[in-house]
Amino acid sequence: MSGILWVIIVGFVAGIIARLLSPGPNNPSGFILTTVLGIAGAFLATFVGQAIGHYGPNQGAGFITATIGALVVLFIWNRLVASGTISDVGRR
Repeated sequence: MSGILWVIIVGFVAGIIARLLSPGPNNPSGFILTTVLGIAGAFLATFVGQAIGHYGPNQGAGFITATIGALVVLFIWNRLVASGTISDVGRR
């Protein structure tokens, strides 16, 4: 249980840092979306790190790489909103 809580906390902090580093009108807002952004970034960083051999099979991404992964996920989010593929929740 503490492992899941730790992933949520690290994901939330990584999501906040990613949102601060990439300000814009299309950022997902709210606690849940920020946490999901960070967790998705951590999973992306872990997957890519394991695929290129940087991490072992039982290792996960660190805090810095989780933040970089969250920045990549945020960039993809912004491109999908800009292209109209997904709607911007904040703009109605």
